[in-house]
Amino acid sequence: MSARIARLSTVEPDFDARLSALLAYDEESSANVHDTVREILRAVRLEGDVALLRYTNQFDRRQETDVAALEITGLAAYAEAIDPALRHALEEAAAGIRDYHARQVQASWEYVDGEGTTLGQKVTPLDRAGIYVPGGKAAYPSSVLMNAIPAKVAGVGEIIMVVPAPQGHLEPVVLAAAHIAGVDRVFSIGGAQAVAALAYGTALVPAVDKIVGPGNIYVATAKSMVFGKVGIDMIAGPSEILVICDGATDPDWVAMDLFSQAEHDEQAQAILLAPGADYLDRVAASIERLLPQMSRASIIDTALATRGALIEVRSLEEAAALANRIAPEHLELSVADPRALMAKIRHAGAFFLGRYAAEPLGDYCAGPNHVLPTAGTARFSSPLGVYDFQKRSSIIEVGVAGAARLGRVASALARAEGLTAHARSAELRNEKPA
Repeated sequence: MSARIARLSTVEPDFDARLSALLAYDEESSANVHDTVREILRAVRLEGDVALLRYTNQFDRRQETDVAALEITGLAAYAEAIDPALRHALEEAAAGIRDYHARQVQASWEYVDGEGTTLGQKVTPLDRAGIYVPGGKAAYPSSVLMNAIPAKVAGVGEIIMVVPAPQGHLEPVVLAAAHIAGVDRVFSIGGAQAVAALAYGTALVPAVDKIVGPGNIYVATAKSMVFGKVGIDMIAGPSEILVICDGATDPDWVAMDLFSQAEHDEQAQAILLAPGADYLDRVAASIERLLPQMSRASIIDTALATRGALIEVRSLEEAAALANRIAPEHLELSVADPRALMAKIRHAGAFFLGRYAAEPLGDYCAGPNHVLPTAGTARFSSPLGVYDFQKRSSIIEVGVAGAARLGRVASALARAEGLTAHARSAELRNEKPA
């Protein structure tokens, strides 16, 4: 297999146009997908478990006759049954993820101003969260840990997990991860029907307050359609990695880092920015030599050919400016002084600093969450975290002195807006004190 990946240079007159074309990604699902998802959501909302069972049998090629068979119990047994070394790896990863996210917990707070008015914020965890875990093509225990543990740390009352089981096949490592992460209930359902069940609730599956976790285009479309009825984390696109290198990192390391995201999906994006065509030549040679050794070589090759690039820049400062334009999901700063370079970059889902910070460490076990904004949304979005499972309520406690001053201000503004009842509500506290 001969590797294919675009070569660009910022000095080329058509560079901006070529980069824009490379970054363009239309995640809009077709009208057919929208119509299918809309019908599934409607059916589950109206028919409940009957529709849920029907769609599960249809799409996952199962023959269940009792909807109760869709719930998976005995999670502890799955954790005991897997290879002890794998269980230890899951537990070690979970400990790191838990330790990192414990630092994100927000506490309620209050203060009293000079008039005795108490103002503050009450932070409360969600009552129930739904975790969607992909299944079918591969097993994703890391997705279980990354989605469930922040919810657990936040204090969510109940965590419901859904995972498809094509032809009834379940991945023991995924269920073991659910036990280790503290998931409360697990259902072997997937697709838009699983999202519908979590959003609307059925006799079997309880309705949740928020749905998190990645899925295919049907899952993503369903999440977008139920948003408002429930909260969602984000609509994630294909995986992305941007590597900025000063030319001193082993080119094999960089090639493999690009592969690490390209192997996810044919639409994944892997880009390298480096000053010096010679270094890009060395990385290209590494890609050519290493690609045939990969188990998912065909997927990697397609991703690199479709949305990958080796880009020559004039300097690391120019690379930083391009990173801000790209706003990548994963950003490796494989340079001598990564912190100095990071100071110049505002937009990235996650920074990986230094030559030894391989992106997969973040995917699995370093601690920070691997659910990250994609497709340039790092300009305004953040990684999944404890804060996604906590909500904040304002606190306002006002006495006589506060009511006098605030009432005058509120009255003036309310009358300027033509809202007389607002004004009178504020004024009466001063005209007729209790």
